Amino acid sequence: MVLLKNDKDILPLPIEGRRIALVGPLASNRADLLGTWAITGQAAEVETVLDGFQHYIEKESLTYVQGCSVSGDDHLDIPAVIAAAQESDVVVLVVGESSGMSGEAHSRVHLGLPGRQQELVNALMAVGKPLITVLMCGRPLVIPSLVDESAAFLVGWHGGIRAGKAVADILFGKVNPSGKLTSSWPRAEGQIPVYYSHKSTGRPAEGTGTTQFHEPFRSTYLDEPNVPLFSFGEGKSYSSFEYKNLQVHTPVVKMDGKLVVTATVNNISNRPGVEIIQFYVRDLVGSVTRPVKELKGFQRISLEAGQKCEVRFEVPVDALGFHGLDNQYRVEPGDYQIWVGPDSTSGLEGMITVIL
Repeated sequence: MVLLKNDKDILPLPIEGRRIALVGPLASNRADLLGTWAITGQAAEVETVLDGFQHYIEKESLTYVQGCSVSGDDHLDIPAVIAAAQESDVVVLVVGESSGMSGEAHSRVHLGLPGRQQELVNALMAVGKPLITVLMCGRPLVIPSLVDESAAFLVGWHGGIRAGKAVADILFGKVNPSGKLTSSWPRAEGQIPVYYSHKSTGRPAEGTGTTQFHEPFRSTYLDEPNVPLFSFGEGKSYSSFEYKNLQVHTPVVKMDGKLVVTATVNNISNRPGVEIIQFYVRDLVGSVTRPVKELKGFQRISLEAGQKCEVRFEVPVDALGFHGLDNQYRVEPGDYQIWVGPDSTSGLEGMITVIL
């Protein structure tokens, strides 16, 4: 599971002293949490999110309302949803896809919330109570307005028979989340394909633009930012980590050598946590166009509150290669940009030169 938003540290939730409305078609759903590939899975064995919440808080502090079905036009109960939200201090919304909406031969053209779930979201937004969203799905969805209106946003996927307990463990702070996204999430369907390792362009989005036909052109959308809603490698924690002191120990390296890079990661929060440190490379000049970034390594480390650690990456130069126009694998000499950071969009930056 991946925590992608946590404004003003609204999570983790306190176990006492707060009334919670648990809303949504996947909050007390068993079968869909199994996912599309659970061929012989038993829905009766699934622990729902509602079950998970009941491990933590008293019954009188929790109100559950389904609100609507996952798909279709039936079972929309806006008055009950509004009443539950108004009587609560915070709303936990559990929405997403059914298990049958993912997997082989189950493509979707429109990647928003299916059925009438968006109407449910709109009603909750109008109440104005803090909204914590848990999204159960099998793919990246196009839900920018839902993310904008949510104080916290957790992607729970289709997590199987213990998914409900896992969600509750994260929301109530028994588990400190550490997951990272393995794909970028688009802002709109028209932005697809959107991925971190795309090729460069002759009309870069940054800067003033490339002059062509006496006009400056840039590769940007007119109605949306170029960047994805969430980027590859992104994911938050209840801990905070600081990256410092990048050291490139092999600024010049031969073809048969190894890149050696270190950086210091410090847990600057008062809570122990796990961080996934990522190492990216860009070949600045190649005989064919090269991706703007490529993940070449990652490490998962545990740090106590206030603890720091030196992380070391050793990557063979051979791992920087690619298949050329003749379909032969090769590593070319030249300059390579490198990053060590928490995701594909940020981090400490350095340079390495590969020589013959």
